[in-house]
Amino acid sequence: MNTFSNIKELVSALNREHKLLTEMFKMRKSASYKYEYALDLVENDGNRIQYLINRSVLRQNGSTLEIDDEFLQFFELVLDANEEINISYINENLEKVKQNIDYYFNEPNEQRKYDYLRTVKNTLRKLGAITLRNVVDLKRNIDNTFKNEPNYKIKRAKLLNLDKKRKDITKLITQSEKLISIDEVTFFYTALDEELKRVIVQLKIQLGKCTHNLIEIERQIIDFLNQIQFQSNVIEKLRLIKYLKDQFILETATDIKAILAANDSVIFEPNPAYPLKLSLEYLQADEEAFASIIKIAKRVKAGINLKRPVAEKISSEYLETQIEEEIQINLEEVKNGFVASSYNLFDFIMNYNFAKEVSFEDRVTIYCQLISQYENIFNITDKFEVKKEIEFAMVYPK
Repeated sequence: MNTFSNIKELVSALNREHKLLTEMFKMRKSASYKYEYALDLVENDGNRIQYLINRSVLRQNGSTLEIDDEFLQFFELVLDANEEINISYINENLEKVKQNIDYYFNEPNEQRKYDYLRTVKNTLRKLGAITLRNVVDLKRNIDNTFKNEPNYKIKRAKLLNLDKKRKDITKLITQSEKLISIDEVTFFYTALDEELKRVIVQLKIQLGKCTHNLIEIERQIIDFLNQIQFQSNVIEKLRLIKYLKDQFILETATDIKAILAANDSVIFEPNPAYPLKLSLEYLQADEEAFASIIKIAKRVKAGINLKRPVAEKISSEYLETQIEEEIQINLEEVKNGFVASSYNLFDFIMNYNFAKEVSFEDRVTIYCQLISQYENIFNITDKFEVKKEIEFAMVYPK
């Protein structure tokens, strides 16, 4: 098997046969591409097709051609047209970051240490882009499955499999966030420079977008599965009704007559419309209403020149700048104080000296917020106590 000797030869070959590759890429989802169709696009020169086959750009199977998997994946990845969700690639990049961090600490030579640091930066950039692309592909696959898959059982199975991938991506995002915030904190303090700082900030932004999108994807999957279950139940009932009707026992085996008699719905009658008279204030103030009036006036051709009423001069009192200050509670600061203490969380918050007056109910709310946001660094025990009719778990720092 021949291969391209350099980048120039590869780019030249792809550029020379761009018409053929473009058409084959468009039809990659359909049946294999006919050899005679390909000949029309290469000026009936079979040697040009054979050149691509010899270098594994194309594969020939009898009288049909296909783009090789490696080049097809390359085109889909670059054009952002891939549908496969490659979770293992995210995990591989995570492991690569950890390995190069170890190499960085064990390497005495400054030049080679810098090479490992550069590899970490490049891998973190790819990690964010790959994760974001996988989330986009996941959402696209979910939409396509729900809208285009005709078989209800297969549709449900595909959605459940996609939901598993969503959970896997969520776990990998958690590992990525942990990697740049806790596990390798020594490395990011030691090797931190301006470029690495920007890479980490960008990665956190991308992971945050992924997390918010995954929450919406989870809600969408649940909604789709509920719709599939409802539609499946309706179809099963219709099949049962048809079976009873075919056996001429529908009226005797069911109470369908009583149900139809009690149901007075008029399904095929259009919904009634109740016109509303708009107020003059709405017609004078709303931009869309004014635009509609202009359109109607042009259609009627009444010759009336409509002018928008001019508002009165705004009083200078409304233009004065007023500043309102409000003291906010910093949960991060409260958490740091609790971690440094030896109290349980509830008593710590009850006795904490906030910058403003905080009621007992608000302190209970802060107790719940801290557990919700920092449960990974808290030791939540099975012991419970009651104070002012509030039962709470005993929580200590790890």
